[in-house]
Amino acid sequence: TVVGFSILLLFHMTQTEVCPASCNCKSLGEMMDWHIDCSSRKLTEVPALPMNTKRLYLQNNSLTSVPPGALDSLRSLEELKIFDNPWNCDCHILYLKLWLEDFSAPSLENIRCATPGPMRMKPLSQLTGNELGICKRLLPIKCLEFFWRDLILIAGVIIALVLVAWALKISKKLVCQINLNQLESRGSLLGKH
Repeated sequence: TVVGFSILLLFHMTQTEVCPASCNCKSLGEMMDWHIDCSSRKLTEVPALPMNTKRLYLQNNSLTSVPPGALDSLRSLEELKIFDNPWNCDCHILYLKLWLEDFSAPSLENIRCATPGPMRMKPLSQLTGNELGICKRLLPIKCLEFFWRDLILIAGVIIALVLVAWALKISKKLVCQINLNQLESRGSLLGKH
């Protein structure tokens, strides 16, 4: 009984550590995969989720966006319900759109924009870059950061290669001079004998 109680206590502690406080969680038994039901909880943000979440229900909440990276660790995820939330289809929705395009096109089809006004009731899947007005201004800045970082990296590699080539050329000249000096000194020694 002590062993059984210890196992039950350990299972309960593991479940409470894994399960977000505002959700119902069920272990699926397979490799400790989880079914996490956070639907209809008035959530305004996605809770911290265990990596081995297999089914995730976030529908019918107050989610307006998903922070970048929030869903990236869910490698076991097979089912996601995320519809019926008041999605704000501005630049902050871009992560969710791109993630759903890779994960589940049907889930993407079920998501409708609530705001801003011109996008109300428009499916997230039909959202284009032109409609994400503020993102157009943000993307070139990010691209410029990568451009300058890459340019500096490339310049550093070129400078390093030039220095290595110069060092090889100098070392080759030194080796030739040393060999010549050795030949001259041998020649002068032979001439004396």
